Amino acid sequence: MKQKIKLLGILLVFTVFWTCKEQVKDVVAEAKEEPKKETTEQAKPNGIVDGVKQVWIDADLAVGKKNIGKPGYSDVDDGYAVLQLLQADNVKINGLSTVFGNNSVENAFAIGNYISKEFAAQKIKVYKGAGVAINLDSVVTNDAVEAMAAALKKQPLTILAIGPATNVGLLLLKYPELQSQIVEVVLVAGRRTPLDYFKIGNKGVLAQDLNFDLDNTAFRVLLEHNVPLVFCPYEISSKVWVKQEDLEALKTTTPGMSWLATASQPWLEQWKNQGADGFNPFDVMASHYIIAPEDIISEPLQARLEINLDDTVKENNKETFKSYLLCTKEEGAPVTYCYDVVPGFHQKLMSTFKAN
Repeated sequence: MKQKIKLLGILLVFTVFWTCKEQVKDVVAEAKEEPKKETTEQAKPNGIVDGVKQVWIDADLAVGKKNIGKPGYSDVDDGYAVLQLLQADNVKINGLSTVFGNNSVENAFAIGNYISKEFAAQKIKVYKGAGVAINLDSVVTNDAVEAMAAALKKQPLTILAIGPATNVGLLLLKYPELQSQIVEVVLVAGRRTPLDYFKIGNKGVLAQDLNFDLDNTAFRVLLEHNVPLVFCPYEISSKVWVKQEDLEALKTTTPGMSWLATASQPWLEQWKNQGADGFNPFDVMASHYIIAPEDIISEPLQARLEINLDDTVKENNKETFKSYLLCTKEEGAPVTYCYDVVPGFHQKLMSTFKAN
């Protein structure tokens, strides 16, 4: 009898132990699954997580570089756009890819890595993208495209594309199924008519719609894939100026802005040589739209490609033509067209360059 009682006691202890063990397993399993559930809930379709916009930057960085094949220095405004987003509380940069454009893709990649190392504690990964425009006869991917695709598979993203749209175009050709993961692409390109000239200074110099001109096909891909597009063209950037006093003020803010303001001096001098007293920060209109769209005045238009006489050729006897990216109310692909800024914008812009 005593042995039976002893045996029952052992069985009872074993049963209690086994039940507790299974309960612990369940608790551990639930603890492991909980973060996954939370992450899924946070990955909103609008690309905002806990009030922070999830952004990918694709840029033809050229800060401080001399032009290739012609005198003078390359644009610096890409640098302002990247650093502005770096300092924004409501933006998280999920990656930085580089592309040819203002300069070579090699120089853009080097500058991107410099910015990540010196001003972002290497927390932003930099990827080298396309060095030439899309060739429809040979559509080849690259590190930037693959990295962007991997990021989009994880969550929706807003893409700031402030160089030729080559990498984004390649992404859509290679991974069309990721189209729905793109919240919107914010670009610097477009105009209303072929006669809306991009005037640099007052000495008759007309600039290209460079990002578009360097890769028409990429923009055509974007328009045909019905991706939400935001254009920040010359029309809006021509209303904003960065002058000498602005550069001096920026030198006293953050290490990044001090570096950028110093490197901007040759670029400012080139504009002064053309009769201007400052330069238009083209790409910052696009980055500012991401940070504070309420500061940017826009309207819905339709975008299309159209061939007309090349406006940058002074004596053009119907010999040189080019494609234009035109935004009107006529038939085309729907886009958001930014054309003006709110009163007091310059002060708002300068405040975004200061340390938080």
